[in-house]
Amino acid sequence: MTEKEKTAVALGFFDGMHIGHKAVISAAREAAEKTGCVPAVFMIRERPRLPKFGGRADVFITPYDTKISICEKDLGIREIYAPFFEAIKDFSPEEFFTRDLVGVLNAAYVVCGEDFRFGKDRAGDPSTLAVLCKNAGIGFETVPPVCVNGEEVSSTMLRELIRSGSVSEANKLMMRPLTYTLPVIHGKELGRSIGFPTINQDIRPFMVRPKRGVYASEVTIQGIHYPAITNIGTKPTVKSDDTENMETHIIGFDDNLYGQEISVTLLFYIRSERRFDSLDALKAQLEADKNIVLTQK
Repeated sequence: MTEKEKTAVALGFFDGMHIGHKAVISAAREAAEKTGCVPAVFMIRERPRLPKFGGRADVFITPYDTKISICEKDLGIREIYAPFFEAIKDFSPEEFFTRDLVGVLNAAYVVCGEDFRFGKDRAGDPSTLAVLCKNAGIGFETVPPVCVNGEEVSSTMLRELIRSGSVSEANKLMMRPLTYTLPVIHGKELGRSIGFPTINQDIRPFMVRPKRGVYASEVTIQGIHYPAITNIGTKPTVKSDDTENMETHIIGFDDNLYGQEISVTLLFYIRSERRFDSLDALKAQLEADKNIVLTQK
């Protein structure tokens, strides 16, 4: 972006990249098209335990790289400014407006949702921004929330759905389904002994954690999508501790993936995790789970 280019900027945190976020970002892109500006997005680059989450760490739905990809490839955004929270947390609303929107982004038009907050202690809101934009001769609009079945779609809603196991409902509201791209780590390889080899992955502490249980899933390897069964939990049949991880049996694939970053997309919840009296009983249940995945995909 050259110094002379003006931008139409969408403002938000945009975690989850749901259909409400799409409405805000699309409004900025449409404003850019009408005014001859560069379509841009401002977002905070995530850090665990942001004040807005009350100190809770396991809150993030969509990784930063995925948000960038959606903005650029799916929504036509050309400029993205994403400072870390620590870099701007002490700015007043006026300082944020002057330094970031005017100084960095050279904004000629600004778009945000009705719940957008900015500046130290989240002191600024859309009415604050409207006044600042008017005084600076910058266009401004707010985008109303998107509602489904009478309920406002929000990142908070998505977290609640994911934590309750309702990933299929969450996926309908997001631009891309719930996906974890994580390195494959070594496990005990007990699944291989009963004909169900698995990959093991640890969900990062700052990512939202789905309800423990078994999910129908899809695994992407070198661009090929494989049906799969994913267990999130402690594997009580073969372990005595409470350490939680994500274990996935990839149907139709059995090569070595150790150390590789593999994407696992959760599709729908099958059943709760439970302890089986024997490995044979576990194998029988996994066969039933596999049948569900293959017949309902």
